Amino acid sequence: VQLQASGGGLVQAGGSLRLSCAASGFTLDYYAIGWFRQAPGKGREGVSCISSSGGSTYYADSVKGRFTISRDNAKNTAYLQMNSLKPEDTAVYYCAADSRMFANWYMSSEYGYWGQGTQVTVSS
Repeated sequence: VQLQASGGGLVQAGGSLRLSCAASGFTLDYYAIGWFRQAPGKGREGVSCISSSGGSTYYADSVKGRFTISRDNAKNTAYLQMNSLKPEDTAVYYCAADSRMFANWYMSSEYGYWGQGTQVTVSS
């Protein structure tokens, strides 16, 4: 059971990146997917979440209107499209998954499976 996050990199402020979260060893169909980020010296922050069906999405206020979460169950992959990036978006981004129903999507403790993280750096 493995999640692989990819797509990070260095981008100028105002630019875009698309992160991918690919699952192997299990099918994502029945799992909610969350994206989290952790900047140096800070705690892990919930960025976005998408339900197993894709019918419900959630965003932190700090990224609402700029980031879009999606999933392609046929490809066993979830995505985080990040537009209008700001220097304060700089962090290691992690994807996570869990099959349970939970209320607090933004809490890292709700997720049982985690990817290894991908670095996003936004220069000013």
